[in-house]
Amino acid sequence: MQTASFRRTLSSVMLGALAICQTAMGTPNTGSDTAREDVAKTPAARPDAPWWKEAVVYQVYPRSFNDTNGDGIGDLNGITAKLDYLKALGVDTIWLSPHFDSPNADNGYDIRDYRKVMSEFGDMDDFERLLAGMNKRGMRLIIDLVVNHSSDEHRWFVESRRSKDNPYRDYYTWRDGKDGAAPNNYPSFFGGSAWKKDEATGQYYLHYFAGKQPDLNWENPEVRAEVHDIMRFWLDKGVSGFRMDVIPFISKQDGLPDLPAQALAHPEFVYANGPRIHEYLQEMNREVLSRYDTMTVGEAFGITFEQAPLFTDARRHELNMIFHFDLVRLDRDGWRKKDWTLPELKATYARIDRTGGDHGWNTSFLGNHDNPRAVSHFGDDSPEWRAASAKALATMMLTQRATPFLYQGDELGMTNYPFRGLEDYDDVEVKGQWRDFVESGKVSADEYLAHLRQTSRDNARTPMQWSDAPNGGFTTGKPWLAVNPNYPQVNAASQVDDPGSIYHHYRRLLEVRRQTPALIHGQFRDLDPANPKVFAYTRTLDDKRYLVLINFTRETVAYDLPEGLKIAATLLDNGAAQESMQPGAASVTLQPWQATIYRL
Repeated sequence: MQTASFRRTLSSVMLGALAICQTAMGTPNTGSDTAREDVAKTPAARPDAPWWKEAVVYQVYPRSFNDTNGDGIGDLNGITAKLDYLKALGVDTIWLSPHFDSPNADNGYDIRDYRKVMSEFGDMDDFERLLAGMNKRGMRLIIDLVVNHSSDEHRWFVESRRSKDNPYRDYYTWRDGKDGAAPNNYPSFFGGSAWKKDEATGQYYLHYFAGKQPDLNWENPEVRAEVHDIMRFWLDKGVSGFRMDVIPFISKQDGLPDLPAQALAHPEFVYANGPRIHEYLQEMNREVLSRYDTMTVGEAFGITFEQAPLFTDARRHELNMIFHFDLVRLDRDGWRKKDWTLPELKATYARIDRTGGDHGWNTSFLGNHDNPRAVSHFGDDSPEWRAASAKALATMMLTQRATPFLYQGDELGMTNYPFRGLEDYDDVEVKGQWRDFVESGKVSADEYLAHLRQTSRDNARTPMQWSDAPNGGFTTGKPWLAVNPNYPQVNAASQVDDPGSIYHHYRRLLEVRRQTPALIHGQFRDLDPANPKVFAYTRTLDDKRYLVLINFTRETVAYDLPEGLKIAATLLDNGAAQESMQPGAASVTLQPWQATIYRL
């Protein structure tokens, strides 16, 4: 959830950014979205809460965000140019997807040098300028920590593959083959075997992802020390923490035995549960994280709800929170798309909330660089309902007991790309799966592509749509990945000038959230888990209680409030409501995709 200049000159870009900031910060709560109760008197935050619980994080996929030099690739200066836009939206923390030197076999998740900036994005001066700009605006930066694997062009691996007795050999996992084949039956997430034979020594190295992404050997204390040094390097520069890529995978199974047949379709549940994962994370916390004021969030693919507290219980001194993928993968079986129901979605939210418990914390997100666009996934991206459903999803995501993670373009309701054939995709995962499934004859090309259009990671990686200028204002050159052709209708410039836009609904939601502690810290309770049309839940803190009602259909729904609840006032509506609720109301007529927060 995984970008360039506006149309004309640098001066017009700067004037546009200023106008965006002024519009976003100065627009009153009028228009089709309505805030009917003054919340400005509500305390802004709980003084005892760590900053990362009340943060609002915005993920920037730099390759697709904003290109300032016309090469078709987003860059760090492009992010700096848009800081006022993000500040005006209400964002206080940016998660920057990998910005490190990389040959880009997997769009930066194959790192060649952990202390150097990718040349396509700029240099260290540009990074420090970005960080200074954020500091000036009271914003924080977290960066990706990608240390399950490196690039095969990293100097450690270049040395490691030279000979079996090289000092760096044990930085990676090498094994002899078995019966003329790979050491075991581990599959790669990107297709084929997770082992690649290196002709120089005749041994195989392990790679859970692409062949150009060899897995580091965390059993080697020198590797762990190197990682700790890398973390200190960036923390000392002023970053405020890390999103840790596939962090549960760093501990490998003792002896690397074959996977049982039933595990081959979902190897993540084995890869994520090595015997020393918690030992390594506690060491990382002790040696590095405990000495800084940081936010840490782990990408926890393969971790079950029951296992989650082992990572996030504050008393264990590991991570602050993790990304649960049960929600965004609710309708997925690998690359296949499945149907989903609202009760299933609600049950997943309830389970996620329970894993936080009294001593942990959760994340709230509906998309990122590895998942399709939220409004195409969980909403209704038709022209008629795109805006209303995008606002409804925003209401749901931003009223959970969790730190919200927005993905670039969520605030505009950006949609999936209308992919046609294999040639439209860039993703290394797609190419590997094509070989595994289509070229092997296991599935037809039409079947694979039909599912891929809905599930592909490239849906989220298309360039940010800044204006109705060519290429959506992302670049003056040829974009590295095609811009969604709906950019004339879906773009930032038009939405910041429209008080009723998705952008402004996000802005109002973030302000209401910031001023209403119960919407951050309050107890979550699903009032009507079996209802197939309406998501109804409360958030309660001390004597403050709020009700969120979201209609997930195109139909008008007459809804009686459960348990004798009565509405005191409307806090914020997404613009769909057609009635003004009177104090004491016990029923609501919900319009299609209506999403409203009430005070009880």
